[in-house]
Amino acid sequence: MRTAKERIEKAYKWAVANRPKINGYPYLAEALRQAGVIRYVYNLPSNQCIYFSKDGNVVSQSEGSTGISEVPKFNKEAFIKVLRISQAGDSTFHEFLRDSWKAGIINYEADLIARTVTYYGAEGEKDVEEYPVVEVKM
Repeated sequence: MRTAKERIEKAYKWAVANRPKINGYPYLAEALRQAGVIRYVYNLPSNQCIYFSKDGNVVSQSEGSTGISEVPKFNKEAFIKVLRISQAGDSTFHEFLRDSWKAGIINYEADLIARTVTYYGAEGEKDVEEYPVVEVKM
């Protein structure tokens, strides 16, 4: 029997290898949902993601910001532009994170049951985006 960590890693790797270049996020989200993830929270400055699943919670950490930095002001119009570029397949995940940060996004939460992603600014601002249902066969 696989652990939550193993199921999430497998789903993530499958999604990265198999999702389409354009509008690929729903495939990642569905693969994670099928692996038991209910929601996850991504913190941009620390590059930390916590997956909340039916079988246990898992954290993924990569190198984040170091030192002291000013937090950019939330700019919804700039963020929507960043999001649309990502959805069109014209940026990498790293570029999406970097440019979202520049637009004032400090973290986001994906609800894989409601199929929404809520992006947050430092002063309580938020933007809620829905994503479509897709079929995934891993």
